[in-house]
Amino acid sequence: MGTLFSQLKGCIAFLGYVINTLFWTIPIVLISFIKLIPFGPTRTATSYVLDFCASAWISVNGVIERLLHPVKIELTGDTQFSTKEWYMVIANHQSWVDILILQRVFNRKIPFLKFFLKQQLIFVPVLGLAWWALDFPFMRRYSTSQLKKNPKLKGKDIEITRKACAKFKAKPVSVMNFVEGTRFSKAKHKKQNSQFQHLLKPKAGGMAFALSAMGEQIHKLVDVAIYYPDHIPSYWDYLTGKLPTVKVHIKVSDISPAMRGDYMNDREFKIGFQEQLNQLWLSKDQVINQLAGQVDKE
Repeated sequence: MGTLFSQLKGCIAFLGYVINTLFWTIPIVLISFIKLIPFGPTRTATSYVLDFCASAWISVNGVIERLLHPVKIELTGDTQFSTKEWYMVIANHQSWVDILILQRVFNRKIPFLKFFLKQQLIFVPVLGLAWWALDFPFMRRYSTSQLKKNPKLKGKDIEITRKACAKFKAKPVSVMNFVEGTRFSKAKHKKQNSQFQHLLKPKAGGMAFALSAMGEQIHKLVDVAIYYPDHIPSYWDYLTGKLPTVKVHIKVSDISPAMRGDYMNDREFKIGFQEQLNQLWLSKDQVINQLAGQVDKE
């Protein structure tokens, strides 16, 4: 009976999220057409209105969660933020639920989170338009085989990233980057022969290009470690109340000058940037070990 009830609540919650998404997506898409006016102040003002709508969408999602499938987030580390600051947010990636947890933790505390998305996601019905309207940076990566067939594509992905991030100079923003590039699984971890216990190897390129494109405005790094004590949840687990607790640790630090440079053409900088990111990942691995240890003690 309990399982049936949780499934029913999951269906109701899902319906609530769909209705809430459609409710806010329509005005977001309609208002976004104002941004087509080639006048800087108008575009900036419109971006503020769109981010307000998106934050309201997340707030209502939070109400649905609290009513139908409450999740306890145990938050540790730094908690002082500003909506007037530019942030680069990085986190480990295990499930689509990560995004929902991050949105809840940071909503209205920092500028609205902009996630790096694969180019193909712009074609997702309804949401693709909303992501475009909210200036989510769409990235396109070319495989080694594609580059061999068409050498002219070399550097195209970097240029796309730079153009996507350049628009963030006009107003405070939080750029979210899952630097592992994919969700964690034991199979991927084994295939990579990752030196980290809980993480995949980080990919430095996207983060380095974003920092370069956004210039000196962005100077705060928000490093997030997410740990699920019971199991890595699916979206349905989240909806049906099978995710009682999440542990989240946050560390805020200044972005050092050593993390800014020409990643594409400066080999010394590239190696140094990769080493710095690996150090961050080693620290994150240790934090997750500590979070896991806390669960074992309990």
